[in-house]
Amino acid sequence: MKRLFIFFLSSLLWTGCSIEEEPTSFVNTDNYYLTEAQCISGLNSTYIPLKTIYTYTYLIATEGVSDLMYIASGTLDAQLDISPAQPRFGQNMWTLGYRGVMYSNSIIEGIKRSPLAQETKNRLLAEGMVMRAYYYWFLTSTFGDVPFYTEDVANAEVLDRVSKMGRMPASATRDYLISELQEYVPYLPQIRTNDVPGNRSGAAMGWMLIGKLAQWNKKWDVAKDAMDKLEAIYGDFNKYPLEDIALKNKNILESIFEIQYTYSETGLQVTTNSGAICMPPRSTGAIYDGVEIPELGTNATTWSPLRPNNFFFQSVMRRGGEDLRTNLNLAWDYKGVAFKSTATRPWLGTKFWTYNMYNVADGNNQRVFRYADALLMQAENYLELRDQTTAIKYLNMVRSRAGLPLYEFKNWDLLREEIQKERGRELLGEYQRKYDLVRWGIWYQTTYDYTDYAALKTNMLPCHEYYPIPDIEVVKSGNNLDNKAYEFYGKG
Repeated sequence: MKRLFIFFLSSLLWTGCSIEEEPTSFVNTDNYYLTEAQCISGLNSTYIPLKTIYTYTYLIATEGVSDLMYIASGTLDAQLDISPAQPRFGQNMWTLGYRGVMYSNSIIEGIKRSPLAQETKNRLLAEGMVMRAYYYWFLTSTFGDVPFYTEDVANAEVLDRVSKMGRMPASATRDYLISELQEYVPYLPQIRTNDVPGNRSGAAMGWMLIGKLAQWNKKWDVAKDAMDKLEAIYGDFNKYPLEDIALKNKNILESIFEIQYTYSETGLQVTTNSGAICMPPRSTGAIYDGVEIPELGTNATTWSPLRPNNFFFQSVMRRGGEDLRTNLNLAWDYKGVAFKSTATRPWLGTKFWTYNMYNVADGNNQRVFRYADALLMQAENYLELRDQTTAIKYLNMVRSRAGLPLYEFKNWDLLREEIQKERGRELLGEYQRKYDLVRWGIWYQTTYDYTDYAALKTNMLPCHEYYPIPDIEVVKSGNNLDNKAYEFYGKG
C-alpha cells in the first residue's frame, strides 16, 4: 500500500525537517489525488520552503561573501565563521532544500497514481519536476555533492534507506535532472511566467533550470538550446524596460521566477526581511543616513547594511558613468542631497529599497531568475563554444539596454572577463554572485583579492566555496555523509 507522511500545516510552515527526521506516522493518501484541483493543492506545498530560504541571511551567503559586496554584520555567515559543527544558515538551507525535495517527490508520485488523463498528468508532473530540479540546483550550488533521491518517503523502510545515503556527485544529479526536464518541460504551456496564472513555476523556469544545470556541468550546447527555447518565449529584449527591475515592481514581464511576498498592515502578511539590509540606516522618522526619504516611510527597521564594495564601484560600475543602472545599484545621495556616510562607499541603490516597510517586513518579491540573466548565460554559452560574434551579440543586448556602448572583441580572455563583470552589473544582489564565482572556479581567489571586509578575509578558506553539511546530518546518516574538504583545512 502506498503511504505518505504528511505534516500539519503549522509543521509545514514553521518546523524543521531533514531527510533523516523520524515521522510520527504515515497516512494513507492513495485515495486523495483524484482530481486536478487536489493535485494542484499538493503542488502548492512545494513552494512553501522558498519563503524561508529567501531571507537576509541567504542574501549574505550568496552576495555578501563575494567579490562585489561588503557587509560588516554580526551575522556570522558574513564572516564565513562556519564549520560542520557550526553550519550557521547552512542548517536552514539543508533542511529547507530537502523539505522541498520531499514535498516534490511526494506530489510527483501522487500525480502518477492519479486517475487523471495522461495529458493533464504530464502537465502537472512537469511543474513538480521543475520544482524538484530547483531544490536540487539550490542544494548542489550551496553544498556541492549531496544525496539524491526521487522516491516518495512512503514508509519507514524508504525513510531509513534515504536517511543513510551518502553524497552523489553533483554532476550526475544535474545530468538526471536535465534529462527529466527535457522530457517534461515541453508539456507545459510555452509562455512567460508573467502569463502563468499565479506566476507559478512553468516552462520558462524549466528551460532556465536546464540552462543553469548544464552550465555547471559545462554542457554548453545543452545550455544554449535551453536558452534558445527561452528566447522563443520572451522575444525582443528591447520591450522589457530597465526601470521595471526595481524590486518594488512585482512579477515583471521579464521575470522567469519570483518568490511571492505580500505585506499589508491590515491584511495578508507573507514577508521576507531582506530589505532590512538593503537600505541606508534609518535614525528617526523618515530620515535615512541624514536624508529625508518620505517614500521609505517612518516605521522601517534597518540592520547592518549590505553595500557595494570598492572593487564594484571603482572597477565594475564606476560612479558618474553612462550606465543607466548606476542609480539603481548605487546611492551616494537622494535627489541631490548627499548621505552622511558615503564618503568611502555608497549604499545600495533604489533597485533594492522597500517602500513603507514596517519593522523588517519586506513585502517585495525576491527575484530568482529573469530574462537578462538568460541572455548573459547565452553569451557565455557561445563564448565557450568559441563563437565570438554570437557571444558578443547577446552580451550587447544587455549592455545596450543599460546605455553602454557596444562591446568589441579584443581577445577571448577579455570577453570572458566582460561577461563576468556584466553579470555583476546586471544581477547585483539577486542571489547569484557566489554561485557564479564557484561555477567559474574563481570564488576563493577573486573574493580574497577584492573583499574589503577584514573579518571575511581573515576567516575565508578555499573549502568555504560550499557550505559544510551540518554535523548533525552526518551523524544521522551513519557517517555515510562527510565533509572531507573541511577536514583538509582543519574545520572538520
